Amino acid sequence: MRSRGVARPRPLASLLLLAAVIVLLPFVFTANFHLRVIVLVWIYSLAAIGLNLMMGYGGQVSLGHGAFLAIGAYAVAVGSSRWGLSPAVTLPGGVLVSAALAFVVGRPILRLKGHYLAVGTLGFGVLVFMALTNQVAWSGGPDGMQVVRRALFGWDMRGNIFWYALTGSLLMIGAWIALNLANSPTGLALRALRDSEIASSSLGVDIARQKLFVFVLSACYASVAGSLIALFNGHVTPGLSDFMVSVQLVTMVVLGGMGSVLGSVVGAALLVLLPQVLSSLHDYEQAFIGFVMVASAIFLRAGIVPSLARALQSRNRHDITS
Repeated sequence: MRSRGVARPRPLASLLLLAAVIVLLPFVFTANFHLRVIVLVWIYSLAAIGLNLMMGYGGQVSLGHGAFLAIGAYAVAVGSSRWGLSPAVTLPGGVLVSAALAFVVGRPILRLKGHYLAVGTLGFGVLVFMALTNQVAWSGGPDGMQVVRRALFGWDMRGNIFWYALTGSLLMIGAWIALNLANSPTGLALRALRDSEIASSSLGVDIARQKLFVFVLSACYASVAGSLIALFNGHVTPGLSDFMVSVQLVTMVVLGGMGSVLGSVVGAALLVLLPQVLSSLHDYEQAFIGFVMVASAIFLRAGIVPSLARALQSRNRHDITS
């Protein structure tokens, strides 16, 4: 079944382009502030890639993915501050907790469709936010808690160069997994599911299993990103599971392009960088960001990366035929 509106990804070309960007940026932006901002771009790109697998390939919408960010963040916070565990233990532990919770919650929620599914995932995010806010004894309540940044395999976790290398490497791994999944039989089944559940079911696709698989996988991506945010900032609050964080992740996916791994990176870069670039506008900052988002939705309906890729392909075909 041919997918609608999403070009089939080219793993090697996409990975080489992403690797080139990651390697070259530190030579262009050398200031510590710039490196910190780029690290945040890589972290949110990782979360956006995971959500894009669910939305762009699986055709399922989640408005509660910030909950898995918070679960990963609090896993490293509680593990390091209260139990003295290394991030090498707490980060995978957070992934396991997120995967288990996504599996349990996903079975009933993913039976819903359309806006009912969106509301169901939103409710899950609200429940996690309330739990983290009210359980003061172990979560620190609304003020959150400090994260003890212990050494990772002997490496000091406080340097910006270390964080750039770590997050850039994890982003490459996450992108590689996503791109290879997209071109696997599972990826084909997910695209068939996105186009038509009835048609994919008639072709023998296990709809419930595929939906649950991509939901759990996207939760794992978000959990890793949340753990990295907590370790990088040294502090975590329940705000990571706030509704607006989930909306921000969805916006990254839609702006960059659903079904595009590079689009997830571009969308994350836009929403992380624009507030920094437009900070001098003060009262007009949010209005300008909103204008950029509306303009992208109108003129680049498939998302920034897919729309530009199609325009380039169309121009090349025109040059060949002319």
